Amino acid sequence: MSEKNRQRRVAILIFDEVEVLDFCGPFEVFSVTGVMESPQPFQVYTVAENLKPVTARNGLSVNPRYELSDCPAPDILLIPGGLGTRREMHNVGVIDWIRNRAVNAELVLSVCTGALLLAKAGLLDGLEATTHHGAIDLLREVAPRTRISPEKRFIDNGKVLVSAGISAGIDMSLYVLARLLGEAEALKTARYMEYDWKGIGG
Repeated sequence: MSEKNRQRRVAILIFDEVEVLDFCGPFEVFSVTGVMESPQPFQVYTVAENLKPVTARNGLSVNPRYELSDCPAPDILLIPGGLGTRREMHNVGVIDWIRNRAVNAELVLSVCTGALLLAKAGLLDGLEATTHHGAIDLLREVAPRTRISPEKRFIDNGKVLVSAGISAGIDMSLYVLARLLGEAEALKTARYMEYDWKGIGG
């Protein structure tokens, strides 16, 4: 199987008060890509500190697939945001897990204030980043060695990609899909989702 066509594992971290669309948007993009193929290009799963139900924004209860200690090594690691990031950025176990998993991941992605967790893990040092418009000042404080670009919807630093708030994670995920599998595949996925995405240049 070629590098382009191999199945990639996508681990999405979830935690209490995670913003719903931050993780569900990218989950949808990667999980419906190649929906008629076998195997599909991506194996997508959630991971949390433990296997207890996670209470996402506005009381949505989510059962994580894995806990940190038994999560399969991801090719793509995605860190969403939400109010819970203000707590998790001080959770040494979670930050260490992100830092350690990022070492061997092909790509590391953040949505919204997930950038705060990447910053705490030292993964944004020397890079360019953005986040939700309401957390720009906090990101500047947490990531003093990072160039902050609040006007950008998402930013590609090579291995590390970050997006602005909430729905921007869908655009970033489609861009990642185009980067890995080609723009035609990303456009096909966006059409399946009935999502108005114009392609990389759009």
